[in-house]
Amino acid sequence: MHIGVSNFPTAHSVDPAVLAKRAEELGFDSFWVPEHAIMPVQTTSRYPGSADGLIPEGYDQIADPFVALARASATTRTIELGTGICLVPEHNPLLLAKEIATLDHLSGGRYLFGIGAGWLQEETEIMGGNFPHRWTQTREAIEAMKELWTKDESEYHGEYYDFPLVRCYPKPARKPHPPIFLGGTSRNVFKRIVAWGDGWMPTRATPEEIAQGRETLNELAAQAGRDPKSIHVIAYSMPPDRETVKDYEAAGADMGTHRIAIAPEKEALAELEDIARKVL
Repeated sequence: MHIGVSNFPTAHSVDPAVLAKRAEELGFDSFWVPEHAIMPVQTTSRYPGSADGLIPEGYDQIADPFVALARASATTRTIELGTGICLVPEHNPLLLAKEIATLDHLSGGRYLFGIGAGWLQEETEIMGGNFPHRWTQTREAIEAMKELWTKDESEYHGEYYDFPLVRCYPKPARKPHPPIFLGGTSRNVFKRIVAWGDGWMPTRATPEEIAQGRETLNELAAQAGRDPKSIHVIAYSMPPDRETVKDYEAAGADMGTHRIAIAPEKEALAELEDIARKVL
């Protein structure tokens, strides 16, 4: 199984260029960063990753993911570079398609497009997204970007995005486009993956949940006439334990990631090296 690391780059943490370079040297396969463009001061949305629903410290300090990955790409040669996750409804797909294609082109086809529709309603709406219909909006954005990435002249006409024939360059180095991984655990997420995605990346899922999800994806893919092997599974944020990693692999995960805490360079690199000793 391929093993990667994720980090929340902030103004107070290790430079992603430094962390990704060392991760590549240690033998990690991928480097991931998250996205939150802004953090509303007042919000009633509950954070889904904790029992109390409180937003974790540091979420209001996250750096732009594409700038962070661009820095990482300049100091590395082989490690793949992913968004975990990009909040698609907060972007104009014409601009997002160009940013992603430029990063993928300059990095030699190393970008992994982890996406989500967002859980923080106030953030989504401030950034121009339609929260109740954010997954429909996300699907349209992905459809539009695929057109932009794969055709010399492309157009799209949908409910949320509508543009005439345009030219958008550069094109991604990876063909036909960077792989698209969807977060989430609902059955609708699995249906979306089979219909227009390339893989599934649940956060903090157990090996049992990965196995159940893999089985669901296999069934839905077979029903849709799609090869189940064309759909990949990433166990995002696994515990850093070698035996546990083996359990995830046995459950059907093709890739897993371990999270590096928000910390200055010395502490972050020490944690990275400790994880490498435990799992690689």
